[in-house]
Amino acid sequence: SSLTMAGALPKVVAFDLDATLWYPEMYQLWGGGAPFKKNSDGTLTDKSGTTCYMMGNTAAIIHELKTDPKWKDTKLAYCSCTDEPVWADECMLKFDVGDGITLESAVDIKEIFKSQKTSHFRNINKKTGIAFEDMIFYDNEEHNCKTVKSLGVHCVYTPRGMTEEVWKSSLAEFAKRRS
Repeated sequence: SSLTMAGALPKVVAFDLDATLWYPEMYQLWGGGAPFKKNSDGTLTDKSGTTCYMMGNTAAIIHELKTDPKWKDTKLAYCSCTDEPVWADECMLKFDVGDGITLESAVDIKEIFKSQKTSHFRNINKKTGIAFEDMIFYDNEEHNCKTVKSLGVHCVYTPRGMTEEVWKSSLAEFAKRRS
């Protein structure tokens, strides 16, 4: 397939967390929050009984990024300005994407702090030396996509989180832009 051609895959795949990889957003758990209990169906429950779940095809996508050899040269990043980074850390440790891989064990680069998303990407660029044009970013907030796109990152708006359709079409679009 055209996706396996050299240069057609992003060298950094970056995701926002809240309402992109999981739901609800951490601030929506105020009054509840940590500790989170892991449920047999893969969801988490916070201390007030609210269920947190990975959206769409998140588990399969993160699993693919970590297990499919075509992604061996790609870094996985999380870029988030979540209001509750400690809760987010616990969720990353407890959300399992398959084969004992968690959101936490899968990630290469974490940029989780209150800031413009452009700061997150400048840090990734500094840490890795990877050009903005070789990065793809998924976020449920359009304004984040607009600001990060100004750096040259390929941005994908995900109002319904990470679906299989968004994943496949965005990678095809990225490859087309590179050809």
